[in-house]
Amino acid sequence: MNTVVTSKEDILKTSRELIRRQGWSAVNIRFVAAACGVSVGSIYNYFDSKSALASATVESVWREIFPRPEDEAVFHDTQAYITWMYEQMERGCKQYPGFFTLHSLGFLQEEKADGKRRMRRAWQHIIDGLLSVLKQDGRIRADAFTEEFTAERFSDVLFSLTLSALLRQDYDPAAVLVIVRRTLY
Repeated sequence: MNTVVTSKEDILKTSRELIRRQGWSAVNIRFVAAACGVSVGSIYNYFDSKSALASATVESVWREIFPRPEDEAVFHDTQAYITWMYEQMERGCKQYPGFFTLHSLGFLQEEKADGKRRMRRAWQHIIDGLLSVLKQDGRIRADAFTEEFTAERFSDVLFSLTLSALLRQDYDPAAVLVIVRRTLY
């Protein structure tokens, strides 16, 4: 795996590979530099701290696990989108064993402001996808959302349920789909 790194994305790709092969603890400046075949100083040219490298790596893993669905039809059916999300979670857990444990999410406590900002940014495309599908799903009752119970709030609730399922390693969307059917249809 020793290749010469030429970009920030190369470093993140190597970091993701380290997580896949060796787990979360392999993402530190020295291990990443060695895996990239560069000096520690080269990594610092792109990331000013271990925390910055870790945060950027976590964000890149989330984006890899939850890419934009290729099938645009997923964005027109809330149940299909949620099923897709759970499939992505299961695939991600196989691809990155242990990544979604409380320990790996807990690193955010080290640099709270930056970690939370990056994590929210990593999650935002997933939440935006939920919101988009909620607004495009023609089967949703016209009165399902109100001023107090908005599509935005419901997408946050659905995403919170998804995170909870991730931590429990429960990749069956059945319970969430029941909530969606009873609430929206």
